Amino acid sequence: MTIVFRLAFIIILLTSCDPLFAQPGGRGPIGRRIEPEDLKADVGTNVIPDREAFERLSYKGFDVGRDGYLANLQFVKFCIDKANPAVPKIYFMNTANHRAHPPFMRMVGISTRERGAITYLPRLTNPSDEPGLYIVDFEPRDSYSFEEIDGFLKLLTKQMPILKGRIAFHPLEGNIARYEREKEKYTAGGVAVHLNSDLFKNISFLPLNSAEGYGLLRLMDRDARPTSRDVVIYKTLPNQMPRVAGVMTEVRQTPLSHVNLRAIQDKIPNAFIRNASQVDNIKSLIGKLVHFKVTPQGYRLRSATKLEVDKHLENLRPAKSQTPVRNLNTKEIRPLSEIAFAQADSFGVKTANLATLRSIKMPASVPDGYGVPFYFYDEFMKHNAFYELVDQMLAKREFNDKPDRTVQMDRLQQLRLRLENGKMPDWMLHSLADVQKQFPKETSIRCRSSTNNEDLPGFSGAGLYDSYTHDPTEGHLAKSIKQVYASLWNFRALEEREFYRIDHKTTAMGVLLHPNFSEEKANGVAVTADVLYETYGNYYLNTQIGEDLVTNPDQTSSPEEILLGWWKRDGHEIVRRSSAINDKLLLSESHLGDLRDSLAEVHVRFANLYNKSKDDELFAMELEFKITADGELVIKQARPWVFSNVR
Repeated sequence: MTIVFRLAFIIILLTSCDPLFAQPGGRGPIGRRIEPEDLKADVGTNVIPDREAFERLSYKGFDVGRDGYLANLQFVKFCIDKANPAVPKIYFMNTANHRAHPPFMRMVGISTRERGAITYLPRLTNPSDEPGLYIVDFEPRDSYSFEEIDGFLKLLTKQMPILKGRIAFHPLEGNIARYEREKEKYTAGGVAVHLNSDLFKNISFLPLNSAEGYGLLRLMDRDARPTSRDVVIYKTLPNQMPRVAGVMTEVRQTPLSHVNLRAIQDKIPNAFIRNASQVDNIKSLIGKLVHFKVTPQGYRLRSATKLEVDKHLENLRPAKSQTPVRNLNTKEIRPLSEIAFAQADSFGVKTANLATLRSIKMPASVPDGYGVPFYFYDEFMKHNAFYELVDQMLAKREFNDKPDRTVQMDRLQQLRLRLENGKMPDWMLHSLADVQKQFPKETSIRCRSSTNNEDLPGFSGAGLYDSYTHDPTEGHLAKSIKQVYASLWNFRALEEREFYRIDHKTTAMGVLLHPNFSEEKANGVAVTADVLYETYGNYYLNTQIGEDLVTNPDQTSSPEEILLGWWKRDGHEIVRRSSAINDKLLLSESHLGDLRDSLAEVHVRFANLYNKSKDDELFAMELEFKITADGELVIKQARPWVFSNVR
């Protein structure tokens, strides 16, 4: 044996026996042992006393290395050191700084196979029947007995008290078979288990809109009218309601309802919290001023002062008045084929976007029709001296220093009646009669509001204005056009414009005309990103049977909820079936395929038009679609999705 070989052999022998040079689970020498209670805050800790401490130590994002199942979930990793088996110790890693076990263990001088992650799932129901479940898993290939798992969970709970009543074991692939063999032990021992198939089950919290608000916490009857200073709790959600300070509902909402779109637009918190009025920390604050905050990781509710409420509401309002863009140079009704995306300032975004949809090559069809420009509305208002009538109404004290909502609603109703009975100039009547003749004689015409302050980036205006269907038996089209014009002056729209300091008189109404759909098989809304569960690579779909609208659902109905993969190979995930039919999907495989291809084309085209990257995480398009009586997929509206400020 040569001298060089002997020296090398001695070095290998020494390093394999010295814990300073051991390499458990990774490369490089192991450091001197640091007890968990002596760890610096940027490295880790031995105890997590509360939720705030968990958040400081946690990581949420896509930098998860080989642990792909943790992507975009909030988690803290840990190691269980059993150097002294009689007194095992927990090392909670500062996962914001250290996301891999092996280098962390080398740094703190320990060697262990018992290591894993604690992940917080705020939407799922915990064993205490409340929102917020913590799941614990170990290395993907490791397998432990029930007795070992039970011991680990108790040890973790001792060092992290907030896990009590909120913890479940999450077996990964290495532990699944053993769990199945010992399932009865888990049941008998009262150890909760979370499987991957449970991800969309037993949901008790959904952050419909992440934001914060201040106001009086009120438990509402469906017909009661709240104020802008109320944080409301509804057992069921009304289809329309005025501005409020925050919303909780005890039944699951659709994120695509007009109420939630308005919550996003108004920057107020909105969440589904199962049995909210019976949750102790909520129930105790009903009738008191509160601060309510909703984030993707949960909700916070605490008492607040009147000063906080006043200051928050004032900060929400724009500091300066706003004047909507209104181009009155286009003076004739035009077919959609002659309306460009840039002409939204003459026809409204709804009309311009539908015209743009018709120019996109995709499997879905888009209704053809016409756009009535803002010029017609402005001339109608001037012809009847309605602008002067508006000035007189808004000058009254109940709209100013002595606001009275009841009187305001009464005054607005009187104004709307005047508009609906107003006279149109002859040239306008002739133009509308001419376009009415372009539709087949027995066709009902859908007359849809298309203003200059809705469907905008950052402001959807969803549900503020009304659309009407003109039946052939109703005579001249002017009747329904005037009804659409009158809806510009409903209470919810005026209140919203007033809050945002939008000039009422430069707000203008265009009208989108196209054939009405009747007896459709289904209708739905799709978003080109998963805006609820925040998964990556999926479109989010809500579909209702027949004419039960996703945007304004029936009180007792719930939609079909699907995550549709961006790519065909990813298929789709059924999150929830329609309450109307539980045995099959409303959307066929063919419809899902056509939607996937159409959504991709729409997203790319509008991203370009709105000067956004198609990969921008904060850009998505929301589309309304129908499945007609003969099974055709029709897209009837597109607008930018308004993302909440709290992410």
